[in-house]
Amino acid sequence: MDMRNIAIIAHVDHGKTTLVDVLLRQSGSFRDNQQVAERAMDSNDLERERGITILAKCTSVLWEGTRINIVDTPGHADFGGEVERILSMVDGVILLCDAAEGPLPQTKFVLGKSLKLGLKPIVVINKVDRSDARPDEVHSEVFDLFAALDATDEQLDFPTLFASGRNGWAAESLDAPREDMRPLFELVRRHVPAPKVDVDAPFTMLATTLEANPYLGRLLTGRIQTGTARANMAIKSMSADGKLIEQGRISKLLAFRGLERVGVEEAQAGDIVAIAGLTKTTVADTICEPAVTEPLAAQPIDPPTLAMTFSVNDSPLAGREGDKVTSRMIRDRLMREAEGNVALRVRETQNADAFEVAGRGELQLGILIENMRREGYELSISRPRVLLKTDENGQRMEPIEEVVVDVDEEFSGVVVQKISERKGDMLEMKPSGGGKVRLVFHVPSRGLIGYQSEFLTDTRGTGLMNRLYHGYAPYKGPIQGRRNGVLISNGEGEAVAYALWNLEDRGPMMIEPGAKVYQGMIIGEHSRGNDLEVNVLKGKQLTNIRAAGKDEAVRLTTPMDMSLEKALAYIEDEELVEVTPKSIRLRKRLLDPTDRKRAQKQAEAG
Repeated sequence: MDMRNIAIIAHVDHGKTTLVDVLLRQSGSFRDNQQVAERAMDSNDLERERGITILAKCTSVLWEGTRINIVDTPGHADFGGEVERILSMVDGVILLCDAAEGPLPQTKFVLGKSLKLGLKPIVVINKVDRSDARPDEVHSEVFDLFAALDATDEQLDFPTLFASGRNGWAAESLDAPREDMRPLFELVRRHVPAPKVDVDAPFTMLATTLEANPYLGRLLTGRIQTGTARANMAIKSMSADGKLIEQGRISKLLAFRGLERVGVEEAQAGDIVAIAGLTKTTVADTICEPAVTEPLAAQPIDPPTLAMTFSVNDSPLAGREGDKVTSRMIRDRLMREAEGNVALRVRETQNADAFEVAGRGELQLGILIENMRREGYELSISRPRVLLKTDENGQRMEPIEEVVVDVDEEFSGVVVQKISERKGDMLEMKPSGGGKVRLVFHVPSRGLIGYQSEFLTDTRGTGLMNRLYHGYAPYKGPIQGRRNGVLISNGEGEAVAYALWNLEDRGPMMIEPGAKVYQGMIIGEHSRGNDLEVNVLKGKQLTNIRAAGKDEAVRLTTPMDMSLEKALAYIEDEELVEVTPKSIRLRKRLLDPTDRKRAQKQAEAG
């Protein structure tokens, strides 16, 4: 069959998953009366709740005799590892760009990766029906981006379509009739080359994604490079250096048909399939016939830049809400995650109950923690820290990120000031239409930890900030951390409304009345720079004399909302976030005040 393999790549929220929905509908993959969820490709709970794509997923549509395999990719830079490895599965990419926002950092990242592989992108300028759309300017910006990324003359001659994914149409020009997605389907068939394959050679395939299926075991998805895969045929797997991992048989061969995975008897080179039957093989390994001796080359993946320590929860409230609390359970879960996620690294530490997990950013690690707490795990998480390097001259190097900020002109001053305090350098400042200014900075990754919520406060919630790993540069010196101290509980029990009311002058609270607290737990932010131990268990002294207004209801200010990402960004080095299926608590690493003072004296002396 005539076949095309394409990936849809773009910055976050530029409409990739919505576009896949439309392609599935207009190709006849659904019945007319079939109930299909919006953003059908975002299948897990966290993707639906947050409205983002986290995992790359495959689907397939049949258009007038041509099978088009489509890979939907994440737009967040934290999940860039998903995009990097699936690009080896496809022969073309559709680069989606918002008609108002234009090319943003992740657009640059994914486009750069695809141009290096020699792919010739199709550019789709999406959301042209937005009131602030500027499609012609964005088209010029995309061309400039291609040129800046050293595209070849052939790649610079890219075809462009203007579209509205939500309304289900694409057109070759802004004046052309706006009917359906036919122009896009025809352009894919015309512009994207069919897979160049050797059907007669022995079967080989590179595993690019991994998932666990409760019935079939390990499912390894990839594109068949050469030969034919048949159900029940003998196969083996090899690592990137050619070592044999295991031998086995294809117990199930699955092909993508619309949103379904369908069992097939055989599949030929060029098709994207999922294989069951192997127990140890993982991402970037070669699956092949026993006669093959050379492994397939896998794409190199950018290194992780941020690490956190995941340890056993040892607070006085440990084990009350979760059922997976031992270090063995936590270790097994982290190792399983690292197998399928190539951008994540797990390392055991000197402490048997703690593991260092390194990834691309706070969001990626936050999603992992959120998934684990929903599965019943209890954890203590340390403050994120950047991974420093030493170059050949012995100089300390730290990761730098490119930050693109879109803000109203009135807030540009405060943003420039805050980022320069965090050792950021401004590269560019230009108007971006509608009274907004686009600022581009290079900022150390450690300076951005915890800045997102401060940025939203400074810009009254109207600013947009996008980040992308840029590279390593010389260490830029100390950056001032949190200015305020914290309020720490000095006893164990349940917080009392009267005590919280009396403490409101000291600073905003993080807990509500009735919340369980323990000695060393952080219950609020101090208005001064030092930490303060307080009693939140002290009730009102009752007397036998009643006076008017004596028993009025206590009115408390709404406590600070500490989501998981906010909590991770808020804590300092000597603090931890306690994560359980029902609660997120902040605490001191050392719960006993005497231990904390002793540790502080040792630190000052040392």
